[in-house]
Amino acid sequence: MADYKMPELNSVVIAGNLTKDPIFRQTTSGTPVVNFSIASNRRFKDKNEEWKEDVCYVGIVAWNRLADSCKDRLKKGNAVLVDGELQSRTFKTEDGTNRTIVEIKARRIQFLNKRGSVADADKEDDITTFTDDSFDALLSPEDSDLIKGSNAK
Repeated sequence: MADYKMPELNSVVIAGNLTKDPIFRQTTSGTPVVNFSIASNRRFKDKNEEWKEDVCYVGIVAWNRLADSCKDRLKKGNAVLVDGELQSRTFKTEDGTNRTIVEIKARRIQFLNKRGSVADADKEDDITTFTDDSFDALLSPEDSDLIKGSNAK
């Protein structure tokens, strides 16, 4: 039987609305980072054929230029499309217990809201995508081809 290598793939795409204003900080070395959470809705019919809605709350973290682009552009209620990877981190709470959370480390964020001012009302939606390419250098050529959708062998 041939040995098969399981591809190392960690990719998430989700759309939703910000639940509160993002929190922008800088690390001690000056690296920009922004954290926010989104609510992503799912509509479905229950067993009685009635429409129901379920909400999933997801934490998002963005680094470097991507964090900078989010700082002035995002606020509570804004709609975004986030492409990234799942990551977990553990921290101590104020009472000393360890807590682990899973969040999305954003690779790309697409802002989906219309422009806010009256002067911009006739313009198209402000759909702008910002990309964090800082961890692309860590990918193997094969993984890079997979992400880019390349058919290279």
